[in-house]
Amino acid sequence: MLSQSSQSHLNKNVFFGASSIIIALLLFTALLPDQAQSLFSVVQSSIVDNGSWFYVLTVAFIFFFVSFLGLSKYGDIRLGPDHATPDYSLKTWLSMLFAAGMGIGLMFFGVAEPLMHYLAPPTADKGSIEAVKEAMKMTFFHWGFHAWAIYAVVALVLAYFSYRHNLPLTLRSALYPLIGDKIYKWPGHAVDVFAVVGTVFGVATSLGLGASQVNSGFGYLFGIDVSTTNQILIMCFITALAVISVATGLDKGIRRLSEANMILAITLLLLIFLLGPTVFLLKAYLQNVGAYLSDIIHNTFNLFAYKKTNWIGGWTIFYWGWWLAWAPFVGLFIARISRGRTIREFILGVMLIPTVFTLFWMTIFGNSAIDLVYNQGVVELGEMISKDSSVALFVFLDNFPLTQVLSFFSVLMIIIFFVTSCDSGAMVVDMLCSHGKNDTPLWQRMYWAVGIGIVAAILLLVGGLSALQTMTIASALPFAVVLLLAILGLIKALRVEAFKQESYLATEMPRSSSEHTDDWQARLSNIVAFPNKLNVNKFIKDTVAPAFLMVEKELKEKHIEVTISDEKGLSLIVEHGDEQRFIYQVVARKYSQPDFVSDDDDDEQTYYRAEVHLVEGGQDYDIMGWSQAAVINNIIDQYHKHLHFLHLLR
Repeated sequence: MLSQSSQSHLNKNVFFGASSIIIALLLFTALLPDQAQSLFSVVQSSIVDNGSWFYVLTVAFIFFFVSFLGLSKYGDIRLGPDHATPDYSLKTWLSMLFAAGMGIGLMFFGVAEPLMHYLAPPTADKGSIEAVKEAMKMTFFHWGFHAWAIYAVVALVLAYFSYRHNLPLTLRSALYPLIGDKIYKWPGHAVDVFAVVGTVFGVATSLGLGASQVNSGFGYLFGIDVSTTNQILIMCFITALAVISVATGLDKGIRRLSEANMILAITLLLLIFLLGPTVFLLKAYLQNVGAYLSDIIHNTFNLFAYKKTNWIGGWTIFYWGWWLAWAPFVGLFIARISRGRTIREFILGVMLIPTVFTLFWMTIFGNSAIDLVYNQGVVELGEMISKDSSVALFVFLDNFPLTQVLSFFSVLMIIIFFVTSCDSGAMVVDMLCSHGKNDTPLWQRMYWAVGIGIVAAILLLVGGLSALQTMTIASALPFAVVLLLAILGLIKALRVEAFKQESYLATEMPRSSSEHTDDWQARLSNIVAFPNKLNVNKFIKDTVAPAFLMVEKELKEKHIEVTISDEKGLSLIVEHGDEQRFIYQVVARKYSQPDFVSDDDDDEQTYYRAEVHLVEGGQDYDIMGWSQAAVINNIIDQYHKHLHFLHLLR
C-alpha cells in the first residue's frame, strides 16, 4: 500500500472543485437566503423524521466499535512504523486535540445547555429535582464518549492508513481497502471535495456564531454595541490572527495557542469551582458521572418512539449530525498530531481524558447555573438565556465576584479557541487539497484561512448562517455512510495485521550464526562494541550488500521479482503480485552512547546500529558484525515469516 507520488503539492481536482462548490452554495445562500433556509429546513426535517434511527444506530456502532478496539489485541498496533515515537508530548497533544475538538463549544454551551434542559426537560417536570438531574444527564450524554468516539474513529482510520501504509493523509485513504488504487481517481477526489466543503462551512458557521458571543462579551466588559458590523469586525480580527498562526505552522502557531488556552481554561474552571458551591459541585460531579454511565445504553438507543416530541430532533440528532459533520475536519487534525502512538494509547487519549475534563467543565458551569436559578432565585439568568444563548456565559459570570476578571478571561479564551479552530481548519483543508502534504506554499494556507473568514462574514451579513448550519447537519447523513464503509476497511486491514503478528510469533528472536559456535570472545566483543557511522556503513556495503545480491540472484532463478534499493538504507524488495510485498531493510541508526563507555574527550558521544526494518518499521535488533551467512539466514527467516503471513491471509 504505497501512495502515488505527486509532481505538485496542489491537487487541482480537489482545490478547484471544492472552491467552485463553496462559491455556488455561498451565492445561493447569500442571494436567496429565505429559499435556502426553507430548502435546508425541509431536508433537516425529513432526516429527523425518517433517518433519526440511522443516526442513532451509526453513533452507537461507532461508540462500541472504538471501545472494543481500545480493549482488544489490536490496541498494541502503532500508528506508524513499529519504531515510531509520538511527535508531541502528552500535554501538547491533549491541548491541541481539545482546542480543535470542543473548546469553543464548551464556552458557548457550558452554561446554556444544562440550563435550557432544566427549563424544558424532555421527560421530567419543569422546575423539579428530576429536571435538574435529567438536565445534567442529557448534557453529559451529548458531550461525552459518543462525541469523542466519532472524532476518534475518523482520526484512527486516517492515521492508520497514512502512517502505517504510507497513503495520503486525506479522507480518501480510508477507502483504500475497499476500492484500492481508485482512491487516486474521481472517487477519491469526490470524497476529499466533500470533506473540504463540509469543513469550510462547518468552521465558517461556528466562527460566525462565535462572533456574537465575543461581541456580547465586549458589550459586558466595555459597553460595545452588539451589532452585525461589530461582529464582522471581530471576525476580521480573528481571521487575521488565524492567518498569522497558520503562516507560522503547526509546531509554533497552533501548538502554542492550544497550550496557552488549555492553561486559561483550567484557570477559569478552578476560579468558578472555588468561588461557587465547591463541595456541592464535587458531589454533583460524582453523581452526574454515575447517572450518565448507568443510563448510557438506554440513552444511546432512546429515540422517544413511544412519545411524540420534537426534543430528540432539536438536541440529540442535531448533536450527532454536528459531530459527524465536523468529524472530517477534527479527525484529520487529530490524525495529523497523533503519529507514533499505539491504537490503545490513542483511544484512551482521545476518548477518556477529554471526556473526563469536558464532563467536569459541564458540571462546574452547568450545575452552578442551575443552582443560581433553582436555589438562589436568579430567574433572570434563565430568561436571558431563553432570549439569547450567546450571552449565557456572561450573565452567569455576573453572579460571581471578580466579574470583570472572569469575563475578560472568557473573552480571551473564546478568541483563542476561534483562532485555533480557524487556523487548524485552514491547515486541514489545505492538506485535503494537497495530497495530504503539510509543507505547502504559504499562499495555499492563507487562501483557506482568509476564505473561511470571508465565508463567515458574508453569511453573517446576509443572515445565512442558520441555513448553512442546517445544511452542515444534513451533510452528516452521506458522510455517515462513507464512515461506515471506512470502518469496514479498517476492520479488514486490522485482521491482516493480526495475521502478520501471528506469523511473526512462529519463530524465535533472530540470532547471528556466531551464537552457535564456541567463539564466545568474538560474540562478546561484538555485543559490547559501539561502532561509529563509518564502520556501520562499511559493514552494510561489504557484508549486507553482497548478502542481498546472493539472495536476489537465488530468488530470480526461481522467477521471483526482486529489487535492491539504497533509498533510506539498503533494502531488499520482493514482489508477490497482488499480495503484499516483502521488504528487508538495513538502516544505520544513531544512538547516544551509554555512560559506562562514553569518552569525555569525544565530542560526538554517539554510536550506530545496523538495524533491521520490515514493512511495519524497525524490529529493534542489530546485525552489526554478523557474518554474510548469518545475514542471509536472517533474511530467509524473515521471508519465511512473511510467506506464512500470506498463507494465513489467503
